[in-house]
Amino acid sequence: MNEKVAHAKEQSDAVKSGYSTGEVLPNTHPFANRTAAGICHFRILETTDLHAHLCAYDYYHDQPSHTVGLARTATLIRKARAEVDNALLLDNGDLLQGSPMGDVHAASPNAATHPMIAAMNALGYDAATLGNHDFNFGLDYLTTVIADAQFPYVLANVRLQSGPDGSFLPPYVILDREVLDGAGERHPLRIGILGLTPPQIIKWDCSALAGQIETLEFLETAQAYIPRMRAEGADIILVLAHTGILPDTAGMQEENAGLPLSRLDGADALFTGHVHMVYPSPAFADIDAAQIDTGHLNGCPTVMAGYWGSHLGVVDLLLERTSDGWRVEDSRAETLPIFSRATGQTITPLVEDDPELVQLAQPSHEATLTYIRKSIGQSTAPLHSYFSMVCGSAHLDLIAGAKRDYVAAQLAGGPFEGLPILGAATPFKSGGRSGPDYFTEVPAGDLTIRSVTDMYLYPNNMRAVKITGAQLREWLERSAGFFQQVDAGARDVQLLDPAVPSYYFDVIGGVTYDFDLSLPARYDLQGTLVRPKGQRVKNLALNGQPVTPEMEFIVATNSYRVDGGGAFPGVTEGEVVLETQANTRDVVLDYIRRKGAISPSPAPQWGFAPVRGATALFQTSPRARLYMQDVAKLNIEDLGDDDSGFCTFRLLL
Repeated sequence: MNEKVAHAKEQSDAVKSGYSTGEVLPNTHPFANRTAAGICHFRILETTDLHAHLCAYDYYHDQPSHTVGLARTATLIRKARAEVDNALLLDNGDLLQGSPMGDVHAASPNAATHPMIAAMNALGYDAATLGNHDFNFGLDYLTTVIADAQFPYVLANVRLQSGPDGSFLPPYVILDREVLDGAGERHPLRIGILGLTPPQIIKWDCSALAGQIETLEFLETAQAYIPRMRAEGADIILVLAHTGILPDTAGMQEENAGLPLSRLDGADALFTGHVHMVYPSPAFADIDAAQIDTGHLNGCPTVMAGYWGSHLGVVDLLLERTSDGWRVEDSRAETLPIFSRATGQTITPLVEDDPELVQLAQPSHEATLTYIRKSIGQSTAPLHSYFSMVCGSAHLDLIAGAKRDYVAAQLAGGPFEGLPILGAATPFKSGGRSGPDYFTEVPAGDLTIRSVTDMYLYPNNMRAVKITGAQLREWLERSAGFFQQVDAGARDVQLLDPAVPSYYFDVIGGVTYDFDLSLPARYDLQGTLVRPKGQRVKNLALNGQPVTPEMEFIVATNSYRVDGGGAFPGVTEGEVVLETQANTRDVVLDYIRRKGAISPSPAPQWGFAPVRGATALFQTSPRARLYMQDVAKLNIEDLGDDDSGFCTFRLLL
């Protein structure tokens, strides 16, 4: 252990005992003036959805970044700890996957401690839970990596299907800490921490997890364990749930259960994530249960700390010691950003890198740079996603083409040879709630591993399904639900539903089709059939000939989709004819290597049917203006940039 890391561990051990060491900053929080004998100010800090972003570096564009990295968040962590006598640090999952640094470590699972775990050890995390993407590389890898954590991992709603007691991880932990009250007296405090993750992991990573685990619902699991934690002496209970906050939906199967969890009896604070949003923030102003000014949700202090290290979640509790134990007298929650975007594209860093984490990360950072810079081929044209939500794009054509090529080779000479092979592709990086910088952009010239990682983010495996023309139409109808309805004569309707992530939108290469937005969507946001007579998909054709319901196709897709991710009906009803462990990103890499040079150009694959007198608005990056030649056939008007950094275009339908 080097000297700086040893010092960080000494610092974290001191914090765990209930006291800060080193420089003590003024506590300017309103609770500071309300402490007294038997009353203490207790602070809980949250990171979430770090996705292997340790350094302040954008590996997709191979350049430094002010908007990402635990190395930046760490500066906020140290400052927030130094302001108070009593603090706790938690992580809410999706830690191991999501950047090339995570991919490099997963490729060598027997390497040194995962850089994210090493950083968390150095910072003295107190506990953590797992997110859905932490399961992407399989259980063996996951258990090996988290075994190096010097803090407990907890997870209540995932159980092994075999073993003496079925436990995968402890469902909760009760931490014994000493806290300092306003009179300088020490008191014992028992802190219960419950971990939860989306139960849908059993579907999303079915190929890696099937037969190994079972999952339980958020609410019923929490309701079962909270009384048990109280009975074991927990003074306060913190719910560490890798789930988002969305308006109430029926049933307990939903992946975003923040609202029902906030109503739990016995929970003193709720920590959320998963959807890459920030709570409290004005984005949740339409939810009646949200008290944005104080950071409460149904009266429970709640935070969601963005993604990739963009924010630190802070929950402050004012605790009073009574004859019956500790009582939460008051509470507040907020998030602290590592950067600001005051106007347009101007980004101002609010903190510097933490030197100790930069030093710790350096070997992994250098290995990642070496990896992403490996050349694999050439492209005669740029590849980008700036307009991929309104028309065909060359980068999606490339991905779909690589998938089709792979599946054709795998099925050659078999019973399905001769059936038309289509390719499904998804515009993963399309702005939206992830901001105006979240787009794919690969310049013409050298193609590197970074280029493909920028286009295809996730470690999904290749699959192929046999479907009918009728099922193909349902697949596309599910994608059509991504768009808002635009009535004839309507002006400037927001084209995209901001509640739907872009990975709920598939483009199918090999056929042509239009979406008629004047009609209501056939499927709702959860993929439920709500309008059996609704049909937005028009002019569906193969080689210029109409697709009939009884026609048969092979569609090259991925394990996430086949395992139920996004609830696409045409996929789940099809027959799986190819199931491999080949990583989709590797398939694209190999395709480019074999081609050597590619000349991508967007095919006239899909579009919008005319809607008389109607216009719609969509947002993209201002950099989209560099590629207007790619949408020369669209009737669009540039309306300028908005305060959030997006450029708005008007589409004449």
